[in-house]
Amino acid sequence: MNKIYTKSGDGGTTGLPGGSRVSKLDLRIEANGEIDELNALIGLVRASLSGNEETCSLLKAIQQLLMAVMTHVAASGKGEPDGLRGMCSRLEAETDRLATGNRFCFMLPGESREEALVHVARAKARTAERRLWAVNERYPLAADVMQFMNRLSDYLFALAIGLSEDTAARP
Repeated sequence: MNKIYTKSGDGGTTGLPGGSRVSKLDLRIEANGEIDELNALIGLVRASLSGNEETCSLLKAIQQLLMAVMTHVAASGKGEPDGLRGMCSRLEAETDRLATGNRFCFMLPGESREEALVHVARAKARTAERRLWAVNERYPLAADVMQFMNRLSDYLFALAIGLSEDTAARP
């Protein structure tokens, strides 16, 4: 049986595709840690929205793309993930649908547990995007990756608006 632990990271380094090792403080590792946290938060959002199959299906597809983005980042921008352009278009359409008639405004999270969770994921998406821009300065990433991360945070904001409106409509 293979063990989960390898002990190879005990000295503060981690492996990248191709076998090279870098500090756990490397920009790529930091960015991937932020994306990993975002992925976990989106999983929490999915679990809380279990009755909304269409949204949950989209969130799961986003999670799968986030995993591909992590691979792209770890490979220093090599091997652009498939499906990002199509997902960006889908996120734009969903954002437009959810935010119809709404203009950008800051929101106070907490209308519902689900809406607050989406806001936490949105904030993490913004942090992950900023870390990716830092990586991009040293290891150029695919433009579609950067666009996807920006559209993702927009979509999560619109989803939170939609959930907030759903809460307001309840008796």
